[in-house]
Amino acid sequence: MENIKFHLDESCNPAIARALKERGIDVTRSAEAGLVQASDESQLQYALAENRVLVTHDADFLRLNAASVPHAGIAYCHSGSRSIGDIIRKLVEIWEILEPDEMHGRIQWL
Repeated sequence: MENIKFHLDESCNPAIARALKERGIDVTRSAEAGLVQASDESQLQYALAENRVLVTHDADFLRLNAASVPHAGIAYCHSGSRSIGDIIRKLVEIWEILEPDEMHGRIQWL
């Protein structure tokens, strides 16, 4: 079974990436991928090319999904609605339960 990989955009607290990496989960951040201040479309293109689920608090990605922009999956949480610990727990749960192909084109609300 292949595991889900994540990409966190700039809206996400870097502590989330650190916590996921500590658990052995493959995760990148915009800063590491050279995508600081990149467009939302560029973030999605990178994540799709790398087969990574994009993690974000940015509702613009929901609009891109509604416009049928292809993606490897989006894990979305409205900013401030969950603690960092809750977000980490939900992402670990996704990683443990779902396979990458189950996330393609899907929005997972955190």
